[in-house]
Amino acid sequence: MHWLTLPEPRKNIALAFHDPASAKAWLASQPQAQPMHMLAAISLQIEGIEASSLPPPVAIELLDLMRTAAVPGQEIIEPQYTRKALPMLDDDQRAFEVAQRLWLRLGTAYLRLAPHFSPADKTKPLHRAACAFRMAQYCHFLAARECPNQLDQLLIAILDQAERDGLLRQALPDPDFRHLVDTSIAGHLAWAFMLRLIDPYRLSAAQLTVANRALSRWRELAGFQSMPDDDPRGHSVDLGPLFGGPLPEGIPRWLEVPRVTRKIAQRIAALKAGESPESLKLGRELSPAACIRLLRDIEASLESHSRQPSTEIGEIELAFGAEFAYAAFTGEMLVQSGSLEASSASLAHQRTAMFGFDRVSTMPTAVKKLNVPSENWLLVDGKAIRPADRKGARRQSPCLIASSSLGVPRLGVMIGLQSIPGGALAADLRWYEERVEAGRLNRPAAPGQTAPVVPVFLLRDGDLCSLIVPSVAGIRLHNGVTLEGTSLSHLMPTEVLERGVDFVRYAVMKQ
Repeated sequence: MHWLTLPEPRKNIALAFHDPASAKAWLASQPQAQPMHMLAAISLQIEGIEASSLPPPVAIELLDLMRTAAVPGQEIIEPQYTRKALPMLDDDQRAFEVAQRLWLRLGTAYLRLAPHFSPADKTKPLHRAACAFRMAQYCHFLAARECPNQLDQLLIAILDQAERDGLLRQALPDPDFRHLVDTSIAGHLAWAFMLRLIDPYRLSAAQLTVANRALSRWRELAGFQSMPDDDPRGHSVDLGPLFGGPLPEGIPRWLEVPRVTRKIAQRIAALKAGESPESLKLGRELSPAACIRLLRDIEASLESHSRQPSTEIGEIELAFGAEFAYAAFTGEMLVQSGSLEASSASLAHQRTAMFGFDRVSTMPTAVKKLNVPSENWLLVDGKAIRPADRKGARRQSPCLIASSSLGVPRLGVMIGLQSIPGGALAADLRWYEERVEAGRLNRPAAPGQTAPVVPVFLLRDGDLCSLIVPSVAGIRLHNGVTLEGTSLSHLMPTEVLERGVDFVRYAVMKQ
């Protein structure tokens, strides 16, 4: 692997132990109740082991002890950086950095030691390296942080070594991840590559959890080949683009996933037949309908990756959320009543300070003066970028957006939001092609109260209709709703088509 340069460990780290007995004593002395501190200390010792001159078998044994001690701490701190609003707060950012660095250093240490063993004894270090790099990669997906190309190359380097030594399919038990039972190097690599290929950044936290769980169960069903399958029933995915350049000769670049797609089809059929996601080992996070949508999305993502890149460039002004999207379409800022009006003086002060106005008149002459609160993002090859030096609120995706940059208001969704090097944010924008009508939900108020004003968006494509509402609107399936300001006033939500962090899109039928 002359093409790969492993990250170098620091050379000035004093090892706190020299054999398994002293390593266990050191681990016992660490602050078990402070996982962040413990993981940072373990990560430092992993670098010390990697840079040491210890005999390779001893070094492997010490790395195994560090790994076993790190897994519980990783599980504790993982929620701290999972799909938080971006840019992340400092403490959340620190949790991500500690976890990601630990798995990257652990994988690098195992991989560096592998050449010191005979082909028959390389399985364990390569297996543990594959698992560690997969975990480092998953940290990026959970935190919505751009995954560096280096991790793809490290995984491909393990694929190269294991293929050359005939070790890809050799299964090993893993006492640190007992739920996986026996796993192979090929299984960990296929799991990592499949998750990467489905573009996990566009998934919600719940969708990512279910997708990762499903692919973990089907990891051993995928295979690696040097040539694509010429069987019409075959299904080959090219790994070359993940490498970031020409793939070195001899590496099996085709991931075969027909058995995985058959599993997906079977799960979809079972869900349609009434089985629950939990009974199918998909978990409780998503409803049956949401699981079906996710599985179809995964299947489509594994089908093709020859997407035509967008070349759109320039600046775009984005309004976030249903209330501001409504204003972009109607020229009217919704003014909430009831509890909000109870503190009208405070509200007026806040609106004036933030947006430069208090209440917006409904007079036609005032519409022209409405300045909808928005953020200016850059479009680079179709990707929306908010540079680090541009101020803006912390964001999560998928979220509802609107823009009038082209003179005509558009409604869409920001998806795949992630932090990229330098502190900038990047995301994809998906615009609805249907005709959009902005309106309001008409519902009776509780006795003695004023009903809140809820913006809605009716999407029409011929006879097909869907309805977008804020996620807090409280709409229920198969319960009729009444709208104001749209061409249809009585609708029945029949199915959830899409769910974001701040909106839900329903299929609807006319009443």
